[in-house]
Amino acid sequence: MTGDPESIAARIDVIVETGDARWRDDSGLDAEALVVRAIGAALSAVGTAGPAEVSVRLTDDAEIRVLNRTWRGRDAATNVLAFALDEAPSPSMPVRALGDVVIAWETCAAEARAAGRPVGDHLAHLAVHGALHLVGFDHEEDYEADAMEAIETAVLAGLGIADPYADSAAA
Repeated sequence: MTGDPESIAARIDVIVETGDARWRDDSGLDAEALVVRAIGAALSAVGTAGPAEVSVRLTDDAEIRVLNRTWRGRDAATNVLAFALDEAPSPSMPVRALGDVVIAWETCAAEARAAGRPVGDHLAHLAVHGALHLVGFDHEEDYEADAMEAIETAVLAGLGIADPYADSAAA
């Protein structure tokens, strides 16, 4: 699924690993559309420089564990990974490729259940979180985490999603 460049200044491509039906569960979750809206809103909130492109892969814990081990040296599944690219636009490629966001179903769903939130709300949060990493935000230091959380909370509020940090200390 691709975001409308006119409304969000970004092209957002979403791939669902092997058509995994869990991303289209019985609750009517439209994961692809939700991710496009969430990332579009995040990029609009921080104002990317010119048109941008983001690729998103909705996958499972097994695949994200391999990615986490390979690229971060952590042999465990995680909820979201962001792989930022720093490619400036050029005449042959006028759209800036920001990078890739990968989100794992099992971890996303388990965290949502544990927090008592709908899976879709948590998915949107992870998508926003990943998009912010692509444009340089981080949470290694407290002041960075505070800034990132404030943007996440504002973006999610704009999408009609409650503050994910209201009842918990971590994303």
